[in-house]
Amino acid sequence: MSREYPIIAVTGSSGAGTTTVRRSFERMFLREDVHAAMVDGDAFHRYTRDDLKRMFREEPERKDELSHFAVEANLLDRLEGLFIEYGEHGTGTFRHYIHAEDKQKIEAGYRVGTFTEWQSLPCGTDLLFYEGLHGGLVTQEYDIARHVDLLVGVAPTMNLEWIQKIDRDTKLRGYSQEAVIDTILGRMDDYVRYIQPQFSRTHINFQRVPTVDTSNPFEVQDIPTDAESFVVIRFRDPSTVDFPWLLAMIKDSFMTRPHTLVVPGARMSLAMELILAPLVRHLLSQRRFR
Repeated sequence: MSREYPIIAVTGSSGAGTTTVRRSFERMFLREDVHAAMVDGDAFHRYTRDDLKRMFREEPERKDELSHFAVEANLLDRLEGLFIEYGEHGTGTFRHYIHAEDKQKIEAGYRVGTFTEWQSLPCGTDLLFYEGLHGGLVTQEYDIARHVDLLVGVAPTMNLEWIQKIDRDTKLRGYSQEAVIDTILGRMDDYVRYIQPQFSRTHINFQRVPTVDTSNPFEVQDIPTDAESFVVIRFRDPSTVDFPWLLAMIKDSFMTRPHTLVVPGARMSLAMELILAPLVRHLLSQRRFR
């Protein structure tokens, strides 16, 4: 179904590599002169970092039930409301969650682990782009996936995902390795319940698979490089994909199943642009010629 105001969502776990995919989209939007409203899923967390610390001190037993993956810890009514409003009118409200790497906002006076004020989306955008944890979520109460025109999943193999999260959170966000491991283990139930099912609803999944030993992800180690990995790309509807063209354009790529393409890790960005750019153009052509 074509809509006047399409929505693209990139969904995946914390540390999975969704930011890499977002940057590929940003380059594509710049090249194609697409004006996107960019929304970060972390902005829909319900609590500040200080709120969570206080709650955990007062009620330690709630720590496992209030991970950022959990429905209860997020303003999913506002997220779904944003998708509905944008899809119908091209408008909505959003905010930012402040991370340690958000230097400009910190210099402007915001504290890490807090939110900016809610504000209106820019006027006159071509589409809404969401990157976060819940772009494909479906529960008894919410069906966020049904509002998304292009849903992209990013799901590295589990051990690689953990290695990436540990590396990011210790180097960029100042956590100890022990604290990050505790977070990973504490979120496991919510990960299985709320995050993994989304990858069965995505239109396309990108899964990076290392070709080096990652059997103990909790051992201090470097993240496997692109050259030390492959990317498994699964398409929900393979009938719409020109696999011979992709195989010709992406050196050393190959197919393993009728809906699955495998490319060298170093060519992941190329594969994303070759696959995703035509889909973005198609969404916008339907919008612009209605």
